[in-house]
Parts: sequence; C-alpha cells; structure tokens
Amino acid sequence: MYEEIIRSGAWWDLVDGVSHRLRGLLQAHRPEMAAVLRRWSTDGDFWIRRASITAQLGAKSATDRALLGDVIEANLFDREFFIRKAIGWALRDYSTTDPDWVRTFVERHRAGLSPLSIAEALRKLPR
Repeated sequence: MYEEIIRSGAWWDLVDGVSHRLRGLLQAHRPEMAAVLRRWSTDGDFWIRRASITAQLGAKSATDRALLGDVIEANLFDREFFIRKAIGWALRDYSTTDPDWVRTFVERHRAGLSPLSIAEALRKLPR
C-alpha cells in the first residue's frame, strides 16, 4: 500500500508523510522490511529510493545502522536533489543518537556524498 502511495503521489510531502509508518513496519517486521527497503534503495523511481533512506527517521537507538548505511551507499552518487537532501536528513537525524557513527560514515564516503548531504549530515555536530 505504501509503495503505491509513494509511486502515485510522487512528491516529497507524500513520500515523507509515510516515513514514520515505514519506520513502524520496520520495527515490527525487521527482516522483511529491511529486505524491502534494501530493494527499494536501488529502484528506478527516486521517490521509492528516497523512502528507503528516510524510513528510519526518528528511530533513534532503534536505527538499524547497517540498513541505513546500505540504503545510503546505494544512492551515494545520485545527483537528484531529493535524494541528496534525504541522505543528509537521515544522517543528521541519526547524528543526535550516534554522532561518532555519522562522522565516520561521512568521512568514509566523503568522495561520494554531495556537499549538500555532507552539510546536512554534520549540521548538528560540533566541529
């Protein structure tokens, strides 16, 4: 159902509006939803890819770091603004829970991350 909403709505307000629902499904059905989100991270529709990246917003310590890394890595070199913004947003959101992981991730992937993604990811972290 959420995939249909994302594909047919195809705009940020609808896509971002379902992220908390995707997060809830991921928390309740981790193996199945992690597989879905990994598959979505390489979909031809960038709105589906964006949803895979933003699906853990607000998860805090329940964030699946491996999954977060995988869905971002699948989209590192994407030039689409909405993907770049989602990557930065997801990293910034998680930086309040695990700033060291975010710093390390950004440093390891600096060559592939856009300046926008890097700025957003590090915005809440002290320099």
